[in-house]
Amino acid sequence: MSTGTAQGGQRDSVIQFSAFTPNRVGRLHDLVGALGAEGVHVLALTVLDATDSAIIRFVVDDPQKARTVLRDQAFAFAESTLVVVEVSSPEELNRLVAALLEAELNINYLYSFIPHPGGKSILGLSMEDNDMAEKVLQRHQFPVLRQSDISR
Repeated sequence: MSTGTAQGGQRDSVIQFSAFTPNRVGRLHDLVGALGAEGVHVLALTVLDATDSAIIRFVVDDPQKARTVLRDQAFAFAESTLVVVEVSSPEELNRLVAALLEAELNINYLYSFIPHPGGKSILGLSMEDNDMAEKVLQRHQFPVLRQSDISR
């Protein structure tokens, strides 16, 4: 189940992959290992598991290569875009959430990136309206990152 292109109109938006897999021991290892073998680095990761299945959501430094690996390894997957933002302190997280609340924007889910360049945390947010969320966050002086900002 591959959509082929990311949803949303933003050029160079950060792409999130969602791999759908049986909930079996070693499946996450298989995925991360296959990506790593092709030089693709996982930058952010979250796993949603149910009794017999799992959704592995992740962001990589090379989406095109990741797409090829997922197809070659027969992983069912979909793509979507994330709003990715730098946050440098707990107070900034509070300010970020408040800005989105003020704009009445729902956060579907969020998760942290693994690398923390310059001591700043990076959050990936799935929003009900990515374009509006980016505008709100930029208006409140939050650095919104693009795929080119996080790729090698």
